[in-house]
Amino acid sequence: MLEKIFKIKERNSSFKQEAIGGTVTFLTMAYIIFVNPNILSAAGMDKAALISVTCIAAIIGTLLVGLWANVPFAMAPGMGLNAMFAFTLVMSHGTTWQQALGVVTMSGIVFIIISILGIRHKIVDAIPESLRVAIGAGIGLFIAFIGFKQMGLIVANPATLVGLGKFTPAVVIGLIAFIVTVFLEIRRVKGSILIGILLATVLGFIFDDSIKVPTEFISSPPSIAPVFGKLEILSVLKITFIAPIFSFLFVNLFDSIGTAIACSMEAGLIDKDGKMPHIKKVLEADAVATALSGVLGTSSTVTYIESAAGIANGARTGLSSVVTAGLFFLAMFFAPLIGIVPAYATAPALILVGIFMAKHLIKIDFTELYIAVPTFLTLILMPLTYSISSGIAYGFSSFIILCLLTKNTDKVHPIMWGIGIFSILEIIISQMN
Repeated sequence: MLEKIFKIKERNSSFKQEAIGGTVTFLTMAYIIFVNPNILSAAGMDKAALISVTCIAAIIGTLLVGLWANVPFAMAPGMGLNAMFAFTLVMSHGTTWQQALGVVTMSGIVFIIISILGIRHKIVDAIPESLRVAIGAGIGLFIAFIGFKQMGLIVANPATLVGLGKFTPAVVIGLIAFIVTVFLEIRRVKGSILIGILLATVLGFIFDDSIKVPTEFISSPPSIAPVFGKLEILSVLKITFIAPIFSFLFVNLFDSIGTAIACSMEAGLIDKDGKMPHIKKVLEADAVATALSGVLGTSSTVTYIESAAGIANGARTGLSSVVTAGLFFLAMFFAPLIGIVPAYATAPALILVGIFMAKHLIKIDFTELYIAVPTFLTLILMPLTYSISSGIAYGFSSFIILCLLTKNTDKVHPIMWGIGIFSILEIIISQMN
């Protein structure tokens, strides 16, 4: 039965390989179980419910991509998109978290439509590589900034807007955990980010009186009732929500395609013509998982690059995804332990993931100003405005304006003209509001 479904022998794998690969993938991405509730609860959502919802979203997305596309990928609520949800949409723009869930589901529905119509690649190809890289790197800077803020290393300063915080126990513990996590990552230790979170939590128990030992370590999963089905769809069907919906869509689209390509190459799932036969199903699974995420009560679900760790350890089929999903299911029963993890314990994970997301900046040619300026605006405005969508809007609009002024219009794809004009209108509308 398993062979018929997953073609294990055909891909030169075995049940043992798939089990090991799926376990490694889980260990390398399990940090999201701690980080996602910490980020989204800042928007006023129930943290305990978010622990269960994060795991359920990961289970559904991972099973979808494993069974539908038969690839060794794993999905979960995406880093960057969760920050965009909590800190940009809700805390900066004043959107309710219920409306933000509606934005997530609407972006997933649009994702499903463009996946079915087969125009997703045209949209991605229309956007210059420099801006695609800048969006990912800018989100990296943004979530790293959030990490430093959660740790307490960066604090508000009335004279300079921000400044360095004092060495409180939270800051010291966070920095120690960050250094240890980086060291483990350099040594290629599997689950380094998870180990860093656990280390910071243990140190918190010892040196931080605000952390209390839970009365139980294993229990029934927390109820998802406080967030499940709370999305508001009708209230986001307005022109003011078009920009957030498409911002979520663009980020999800770039992330999913980039991760799918990288992991497919690692797993040897590219055919002789250099194409990925399974890419359509991967993106369809991603789109459906995102649409369901808003219903469940969390931010958009994405394919995780950490899947590459499982692939490097032998995963070749969707069976490894089933293993990963099973481990996320078991994790829900440890909610009492997960719930006591402080925000500063997850800060090192945010900073390190931010660094990973910024590494592709080496691909950008900063000698050409019509490329450098939009790239820099995208990078700098995301953390400084606390808004991913603002960074995208200013990056896209400045690109088409500069290409027009410097007579580099041949560098602009027809679709990009539409996206750029839409970005300019979004900036104007946001200022009017």
